[in-house]
Amino acid sequence: MTATAAEKRARLVQIVKERSFQEGPEMKLASGKTSTFYFNMKPAMLHPEGASLIAELMLNAIADVEADLVGGLEMGAVPIASAIAAVSHVQGRPVAAFFVRKQAKEHGTQSLVEGLVRGDTMKDKRVVIVEDVTTTGGSALKAAKALEAEGATIVRVLTIVDRLDGAAEAFRDAGLNFVPILTLNDFRS
Repeated sequence: MTATAAEKRARLVQIVKERSFQEGPEMKLASGKTSTFYFNMKPAMLHPEGASLIAELMLNAIADVEADLVGGLEMGAVPIASAIAAVSHVQGRPVAAFFVRKQAKEHGTQSLVEGLVRGDTMKDKRVVIVEDVTTTGGSALKAAKALEAEGATIVRVLTIVDRLDGAAEAFRDAGLNFVPILTLNDFRS
């Protein structure tokens, strides 16, 4: 019997709670803000079942858009985009992965965007940006700006967990369609 989307989502919440969620003393977040709720998503994203569930739920969240590529800013987007690419192939609706470097390489191809074959560009590509945890949306907005500068169209921004701390508003203001898979409310007791 195949699990429903709601069952997959519930199982992902359980995995994130077990492997990636901490509650306690205040910690500084990547956004610069502080919080008593902290998500270190790597243990959930790199877990076999966690990676599969994230990829399946994110693919469901983009089933209604045409997308050429899925990716985002290193490092958080890399395991997500890789899992989505693999699962999309298995599901017969392939979407390739990429990632945006925080700064262009100083050697070799000096690329800012990795994952494209030689001679290919982001021009006219329909792109889904993914990230692990969203607070203010800064990382995804940085990736969107870099990709749009290279000619891509951002068709959706996805996050595993939205901390409900201003990202949705920032994406709306930037004209970007934002869909969280989970939110902080899924982890509050």
